[in-house]
Parts: sequence; C-alpha cells; structure tokens
Amino acid sequence: QVQLVESGGGSVQAGGSLKLSCAASGVTYSRAYMAWFRQAPGKEREGVAAIRTSGGSTDYADSVKGRFTISQDNAKNTLYLQMNSLNPEDTAVYYCAANSVRSAGPLWTGSYYYWGQGTQVTVSS
Repeated sequence: QVQLVESGGGSVQAGGSLKLSCAASGVTYSRAYMAWFRQAPGKEREGVAAIRTSGGSTDYADSVKGRFTISQDNAKNTLYLQMNSLNPEDTAVYYCAANSVRSAGPLWTGSYYYWGQGTQVTVSS
C-alpha cells in the first residue's frame, strides 16, 4: 500500500514561485514511477511532470517546460515540484501520483495507480 500526501500549495501572484512536496510511504517498488498532475475547474486532469525514481529521468508537459522542475529526495521519500514564473493558467489542484510500472505515457493519468488528495494552487494576476 502506498500513501501520498501533498503539501505546499497556496496563493501567489503571477510571476511568483511555489514548491510542492509529496510525502510518500509504502513499498519502494510501488513508487518506481512518480508524477505531478493538475486539474483546473471544469477541465480534465493533466500531467505536468513525471520522474522515474531509479535513474531520475524526467518528462514535462510543454506548458511548464522551463518553468517547473520535478525532483526527489529518496532519503526523505519525498517528491517535489518547484514552480517558477507562475501564471493564472497554472491555477489548479495539484496531485501526486505513483505506480510500480508505467504501461503508457508518463503524463497519462492511466499510467498511475496511487494518488494523493491534492493541494490547491491559486495564481492571481
């Protein structure tokens, strides 16, 4: 069983930064692949950034490339998402996700089995 708990969300003005954290517990192999997703009101959940925990290879959505950075601290069992140059379009609930295998694309919701409860990010203009 894997538990994921996000934190670090909040309100920020456009151009600002936030760093999200996802504290993970459970068997390590179940968290071989981890990712951040977001869901804005009235929109589908979309993949933002993904990482293979062994090796550290990463993938990013085009909309966040160059602004967001996904990283991990294996000693703390924590996944991070550093978000810079935020704009109102980044406003959403951000979710952490994990799985032991990845049968499809790294930013596809169907690739992940375990999900956190989400943390709200609000960017004002």
